[in-house]
Amino acid sequence: MPAQQSLLSATFWMAGAIASFSAMAVSGRMVSGIHDTFEIMAWRSLVGLAVVLLWATLSGRLGEIRTRHFGGHLVRNLSHFTGQNLWFWALGLIPLAQVIALEFTSPLWVILLSPFLLGERITSLRALSTVVGFAGILIVARPDFAALDVGVLAAAGSAVFFAGSIILTKRLTRHDSIVTIMFWLTLIQAVLGLLCTFADGETTWPTTVSGFWLVMIGLSGLAAHLCLTQALARASAGFVVTVDFLRLPVFAILGMILFSEPLDAMVILGGGIILAANWISIRAAGRASRPQDAR
Repeated sequence: MPAQQSLLSATFWMAGAIASFSAMAVSGRMVSGIHDTFEIMAWRSLVGLAVVLLWATLSGRLGEIRTRHFGGHLVRNLSHFTGQNLWFWALGLIPLAQVIALEFTSPLWVILLSPFLLGERITSLRALSTVVGFAGILIVARPDFAALDVGVLAAAGSAVFFAGSIILTKRLTRHDSIVTIMFWLTLIQAVLGLLCTFADGETTWPTTVSGFWLVMIGLSGLAAHLCLTQALARASAGFVVTVDFLRLPVFAILGMILFSEPLDAMVILGGGIILAANWISIRAAGRASRPQDAR
């Protein structure tokens, strides 16, 4: 696939990821007062596992599932499981826009770690886009570092573990198929979720209403990771996570419409700066893909 077409395809897949993550966040907020994060993760992963197995069977791709790199899948999913639990926890404590703003500190870690773990090059424009994007995040979040609450810490912590998950996913796409990655994602996290759910001795079973939202979390979470994995297979990790910045204004608007969360001028300003960072990153990726830049 030509470089420009590859970047366009990755952007398309990231649009699907953003829509899916948005649906998952809204659904997570709906059940945050009913189920704890381990229960949400367990049901989310069980729904996803059923869909993956059905998809693999009907498409004749069940035979693609491999165990050769199981260790990599296990480490990747331990990182993601931890980050996702912190993320769901934060959803019930602080506004949606603030959760995403703090989560988006993960691109800093991805771009800084990519040269060491993926062999990717940090260009001056990509470094600039990261700094500009982070400035926009701080404007939106405006965290009070003198009095950090649990929700802020949970959202910030999730960013670190998500960064590790993104890096490891990119590495897995080099030798494993999408079916294999999605299968181990749902199976490992279903097992982890069930173990943690029953370990605390307090289990809340789904009702008709919460069951609907749990199924939505499972379907949208699976779609989000499918889209994210497809995007990572087509473009660099730095490019993908920078496009993912668009989730911030989307979540801010959803929070305002669905949960009456304030949308002020600072959020709009921060979102505009983050969009500018996206443009800088896309320009940087385009330049890096040209033949003269590859010499």
